Amino acid sequence: MGERLKITDPEKLALLYERFRDVCLVEKEIWKEIFMPRDISQGPVRTNIQDRYEVEIDDPAVEAALDDNIVLGSAALGAAIEEYRQHIMFYRNM
Repeated sequence: MGERLKITDPEKLALLYERFRDVCLVEKEIWKEIFMPRDISQGPVRTNIQDRYEVEIDDPAVEAALDDNIVLGSAALGAAIEEYRQHIMFYRNM
């Protein structure tokens, strides 16, 4: 496996946390693979090309709490993600 880059940009993290919430609501099995569109400043954009992000949750209790909030819906899960942000990290493979 190649080198990984930890995502620290606040704007990118905001998008990743939002996407993480949406993916969790759709299917918990996808937790470890989050997809975001590539940033392309000029030229044509192919929407089927995506960067792959890995999610790491550093505490099993946090993962359990997030799992418990999935059934409560988007607002509850979003609040739980916000509360546990420091335990949820995103990485991109280089």
